[in-house]
Amino acid sequence: MTRSDTIGFAPRDRDWHPPAYTPAYRSSLLRSPRRQPIALDHSTGELTGPVFGHADVSSLDSDLLANFAAPDISPIGERILIHGRVLDEQARPVPNTLVEIWQANASGRYRHKNDSYLGALDPQFGGCGRALTDQQGRYQFRTLKPGAYPWPNGGNDWRPAHVHFSIFGHAYAQRLITQLYFEGDPLIAHCPIVNTIADPKAVDRLIAKLDLTETVPFDMVAYKFDIVLRGACSTVFENRLEGN
Repeated sequence: MTRSDTIGFAPRDRDWHPPAYTPAYRSSLLRSPRRQPIALDHSTGELTGPVFGHADVSSLDSDLLANFAAPDISPIGERILIHGRVLDEQARPVPNTLVEIWQANASGRYRHKNDSYLGALDPQFGGCGRALTDQQGRYQFRTLKPGAYPWPNGGNDWRPAHVHFSIFGHAYAQRLITQLYFEGDPLIAHCPIVNTIADPKAVDRLIAKLDLTETVPFDMVAYKFDIVLRGACSTVFENRLEGN
C-alpha cells in the first residue's frame, strides 16, 4: 500500500466555489435558493448502474472536426486539440470516465433552436463530443476554438471563448459540470460568471494552457486542461457550488 492510498479525503473548502447568489450574474437571482438546503436520500435509479455503455463510445465521438461533417469537408474555424487528465484529489488518474463536451462554433453560435445570435451556423459542425479516459486518466478532443458571443446579462456582457465539460461517474448522481476557458483571452476577466469565483487560483483551474508539446504541426495548436474531481486543487464545478 502506498502512502497515497492511506490519505483520507481532504476537507471541502467552501470558499473555493462561488456563492449561489451573485447579483452581477443575473441568472443566479432566480436559481439561487433562499432557504437552507436539505439533504434528500438518493433513489435506487440514481445510485445504481452506469448511465452509458462503454462500447457505445467510438473514436469518432471525440473528433468534432469530423463527427458532424460531410465526408472530406471540414468545419470553418481555428482547429485545436484539447487534452488532459481526469484526476482524484491525490493526483491519481481516474480511468474509464465519460467526458462530454459541447460548445459554440467559431462564430460564437450554438447549434440549438433557441440560439438567436446573428453568428453564422456551420452545417459541418455539431458542437458536441464525448470520450472515455484511458488507464492514465487521459482524454482528448479534436475541435474548433469557439467564438465569443454576447448574452443578455448586463447590456454589454460577452462570454469568453469556452467549452462546457461534463464528467460522469458510474451512476446518474455522479456527474460534475464545468467550463474550460483559453489562456490569454482578455474577456475572461470581464465575464460576470467567471467573476463569481473569488479565488484567482480557482479561476486559473478553469483556464486551459497552450501546450506546444502536443501541437500538430501545420494542423492545430493544443491546449491542456486537467480536471481534478475533489480536494484542495479541485476544478470548480458549476453544479456543485457547495463543493464536491
